[in-house]
Amino acid sequence: MRYEELTIEGRNAVLEAFRSGKTIDKLFVLDGCHDGPVQTITREARKRDTIITFVNKERLDQMSATGKHQGVIAYAAAYEYAEVEDILKAAREKGEPPFIFLLDGIEDPHNLGAIIRTANLAGAHGVIIPKRRAVGLTASVAKTSAGALNYTPVAKVTNLAATMEALKKEGLWFVCADMGGESMYRLNLTGPIGLVIGNEGEGVGKLVKETCDMVASIPMKGDIDSLNASVAAGVLAYEIVRQRLQAGGK
Repeated sequence: MRYEELTIEGRNAVLEAFRSGKTIDKLFVLDGCHDGPVQTITREARKRDTIITFVNKERLDQMSATGKHQGVIAYAAAYEYAEVEDILKAAREKGEPPFIFLLDGIEDPHNLGAIIRTANLAGAHGVIIPKRRAVGLTASVAKTSAGALNYTPVAKVTNLAATMEALKKEGLWFVCADMGGESMYRLNLTGPIGLVIGNEGEGVGKLVKETCDMVASIPMKGDIDSLNASVAAGVLAYEIVRQRLQAGGK
């Protein structure tokens, strides 16, 4: 995978990317430009639920590597997204209770890449991220994941809370990381489980937190008040791994 191909510039190239079925995470369009080709591109973007941002010419010029953006720049996913069903299928094929990471608004690509790497090493069957207000599978994420994206499916959903409700019907329990929660060592984290990690600054959103069955805190004895999102994900994930091993899981 050549990372530099992930930024697509120019009207024909961007339109072709949409029509070929490539996953486009974000589309940047010159504000005030309403001619035919640009309208066709924005129509294709809306059809696919791509996030469209209207920006001024200076911003597009700064983003452009070629200097020939023609008023449109698209960010394509570094890897194709999976479906939530693919993640459940991966668990079934391994004969294991599902173990899924759900990320509520992770914005730093290095955090997302590190969490996907941790998910892979902890034996999670996949990662679910929201479509909006979060980073997608960019080149930085792919690099930071150190190859884990080749093995760990990542699904992108419109509504995280609604997806969690659907997964509850499949037997999953959800635990989110929050400083106000019960110590993770006192919780039963075995069985089919979804680990929910919140945004770097604001934590887990209110609706997503209310959808969780358990709220886990990580005991901390230092002088600062919180862990980096990817470190918190790692600590909680390995408490889940420990409890699974103790319970005779794989």
